[in-house]
Amino acid sequence: MLGATSYRTVTEVKGPLIVIERTRDLAYGEIGVVVGPDGEPRRVQVIEVGTNYAIAQVLTGTLGLPVKGSTVTFYGKTFKIPVSEDLIGRVLDGKGQPRDHMPLPPAEDFSDVNGAPLNPYSREYPEEPIETGISAIDGLYTLVRGQKLPIFSGTGLPHNLMAAQVVRQSTVRGSEEEFAVVFAGIGIKSEEALFFLEEFRKTGALRRAVAVLNLANDPVAERILTPRIALTIAEFLAWERGYHVLVVLSDMTNYCEGLRELSSSKGELPGRRGYPGYMYTDLATIYERAGKARGRRGSVTQFPILTMPNDDITHPIPDLSGYITEGQLVLSRSMWGRGIYPPFDIMMSLSRLMKDAVGEGKTRDDHKYVANQLIAAYTRAQELRNLAVLVGESNLGWRERRYLRFAEAFERKFVAQGYYERRTFEETLDIGWDVLSVLPEDELTNVPPEVSRRYYRKSIYEATQV
Repeated sequence: MLGATSYRTVTEVKGPLIVIERTRDLAYGEIGVVVGPDGEPRRVQVIEVGTNYAIAQVLTGTLGLPVKGSTVTFYGKTFKIPVSEDLIGRVLDGKGQPRDHMPLPPAEDFSDVNGAPLNPYSREYPEEPIETGISAIDGLYTLVRGQKLPIFSGTGLPHNLMAAQVVRQSTVRGSEEEFAVVFAGIGIKSEEALFFLEEFRKTGALRRAVAVLNLANDPVAERILTPRIALTIAEFLAWERGYHVLVVLSDMTNYCEGLRELSSSKGELPGRRGYPGYMYTDLATIYERAGKARGRRGSVTQFPILTMPNDDITHPIPDLSGYITEGQLVLSRSMWGRGIYPPFDIMMSLSRLMKDAVGEGKTRDDHKYVANQLIAAYTRAQELRNLAVLVGESNLGWRERRYLRFAEAFERKFVAQGYYERRTFEETLDIGWDVLSVLPEDELTNVPPEVSRRYYRKSIYEATQV
């Protein structure tokens, strides 16, 4: 092939990596093929370049690949994948190849998996909401088109259920543009992959989705590639075809573990808890591929999911993700233990862009007041719950007991909802007012009087008087 360069100087096979010596003019990210004595071609990608040597990751694994007799050929190109609008409805693996036993559709273009960074000047500020159908998200931490809003979860918590529900229910209201979902399963177990596929097919969500699945037993190098494959497809649909694309990445913790394994194989000096010192920069190359661009109809919104080891929110993965993203949704093990789904930790969660994406013409004119009042009242109720443990509920005043009733109603009626229950923004806000109306009207200090007069339910307050 014109421009191809071959080497028979593989000196080491180390985990998913090969070391090639006496190299010339190789570039970071360049792709090629290594062929062993068995004649099987395996795709490789350069991940480190030095003086007279290069390290490449083998995307399909190095099992059975010897040092002696292996030939590596590089083509002077970066890794590009064929993209097409017809990928919607398809299931791919972490390399962008079909996992549903059907051929790839004809390519409309070939896109670099590393993406084309958006010029900061060309970015538009995200101000348009996405309706997920989940009250706790839509009402309190509204997801915004072009935002990156991760879920911080823990082992055994229902983040997979939430991911499937978001994929199934999310929509952009009042928009003529198309809406699509790209789901990336990163290092997930086989039963998790089957759950997602069955759920998407059963509910029809796959008709507007692209699923990119990397299993736990797939090569580590493929795990590093999976979110980039998903985002490359999302960017093509957004920037070239005008789609509003929601990208769900689950689980970014598996991605970071793969990054640590690759770093260890390269012999790099470890950083915090053994993770590479450049993990912040690497995560930014993924998260910063969300946004809206001036002059383009589409948008890319990210909904990453990561499991916190030992429920530690100060762990490097959630800690660094929180610096890059615009908020976080934290799941609560205590709420889940009490049978509340979705089990959000209300005080630990936030969306930094919500304030500009709600209100008249977007959701409803009372939205931000309802959200602020619900969170303020629930915070007060949690303090009174702790006080009631010490002095007894009967020793609290009638207003304090009202707050305790409000907290119960808030958790059971507003936060809790069925897995197949979809609520509109209006339904969510109406439920919010039902819950707030358990409190006396003069306790709604975050709501302007003219708004309270229109929405406060006096009948509910009277019906629940103690």
